[in-house]
Amino acid sequence: MLSPEGDDPDSQVIKTVLALANDPNRRTAAYNIAAEIRDGKNAEVARVVGGAEVQLVLADQLISRIVVHSSRQSGLSGVYSELLDFDGCEIYTTEQPDLTGKTFGEAVMAYEHCTLIGLCDQTGRVNLNPPSDLVIGKDMRAIIIAEDDAAIKLGGAGAKIDTAAILRHQLVEAKPERTLILGWNRRGPIITYELSRYVAPGSILTIAADTPGLEQEVAGLPVVGDNLSVSCRITDTSSSTALASLDVPSYDHVLVLGYSETMAAQPADTRTLVTLLHLRKIADDAGTHISIVSEMIDVRNRELAAVTKADDFVVSNRLVSLMLAQASENQHLAAIFDDLLDEEGSEIYMRPVGDYVAIDHPVTFWTIAELARLRGEIAIGHRRVRAAQNDERALGGVTVNPLKSQALAYLPEDRVIVLARD
Repeated sequence: MLSPEGDDPDSQVIKTVLALANDPNRRTAAYNIAAEIRDGKNAEVARVVGGAEVQLVLADQLISRIVVHSSRQSGLSGVYSELLDFDGCEIYTTEQPDLTGKTFGEAVMAYEHCTLIGLCDQTGRVNLNPPSDLVIGKDMRAIIIAEDDAAIKLGGAGAKIDTAAILRHQLVEAKPERTLILGWNRRGPIITYELSRYVAPGSILTIAADTPGLEQEVAGLPVVGDNLSVSCRITDTSSSTALASLDVPSYDHVLVLGYSETMAAQPADTRTLVTLLHLRKIADDAGTHISIVSEMIDVRNRELAAVTKADDFVVSNRLVSLMLAQASENQHLAAIFDDLLDEEGSEIYMRPVGDYVAIDHPVTFWTIAELARLRGEIAIGHRRVRAAQNDERALGGVTVNPLKSQALAYLPEDRVIVLARD
């Protein structure tokens, strides 16, 4: 169920759900309704109306959280795109009776061609990356990443683990971050709030845009705690002179948002593209790399924007569409992504491979998966610089659910993708 155009799209969605659920001539079997809701404030009413039959895709929250996560970990949107795209690996929720009685840690290492990431109980409650010693009950369903459901079968008996390559875990202290947002739309307040949940004390956020009433809106933005201080600059983000005055290279992360509230999709993406081109020149002139994540509205503009060499692109309409399509096939998917994108649960992180294993010789993914398991994490893939050069699907070298038995050579720039609590 797509969110319609208009001033109050959520009310139309809620009324349609109500009509489906309460139609006197409806079928007796339960529906699986995947519905898009824009404003999270309306989610509770939609859930009351639809009950267990409705899955809500909170579009603005989904995109805002992925923008924040991707801004702090370059390439992360490629992981989410892969999990949602029917062309690659997908998330399945399936009965696996052979896991009954095993601990979750044992079960994680029981699959070669797919990746176990969590469990789902009879009530539908999702538990991603549960404790390694949790014993799997017969009423639990497995949450698995696989290329297709035919690939979901046990096959970890011959796992070859290079214990000599495993490295000790070293804690990295969080440091204050400087973030710059260029452009503004209705997702801006959610992005600011989400960002405030993650950053270390002393972090700074500067919002630069020229939308009407921006200063008043920024002054009232809700944030968590006092780790993040927020300031505002009224700036024409399509002007090279205005951007140069912001000292862009001094920021750790730059987010470019589309003016989707004040402009149509194509003009908004065009203005975003102009901003990205100016940023590329600023980076070239400074002889430095600027970490840039950009929101694009129309997927057709994604390839055009690639010439700007931004680190990552979050194509909002495409991700929401993929999420709705996947949710229509898997009634637990909305709950799974709520958990993945919630700061309180386990999240997806991209960390240097060299923090896990010695990279002076090829190692199998079994070895990486075993160390991740010992750390209370689940290794779900990698991002390799070499792979990015021939990446037809524009995932930035991301591979989710790689073959665990294949030994690969890694570079210092390569990343392991893990599901972890922190």
